[in-house]
Amino acid sequence: NPLQSLLSSMKHASEILTSEPEGGAAPIPFETFSFLYSYLASIDGEVPEDESEAFLHKMKEEADKQDGMVLIRHF
Repeated sequence: NPLQSLLSSMKHASEILTSEPEGGAAPIPFETFSFLYSYLASIDGEVPEDESEAFLHKMKEEADKQDGMVLIRHF
């Protein structure tokens, strides 16, 4: 499943980029998450653009509840 593969990559990226201790929620700013997700989705080319946009919209709504941070549990 292309989306699951992409989300797995995003989980690893979040864990690398977060300033939180290992094993935590791995929060990263929505802007960083959005940039990486869009970049990886464009390289992958198998996730439809409308699906990517809908996913990012959902992530933005969740991030807005967390001071602009995306947490791994959100996806």
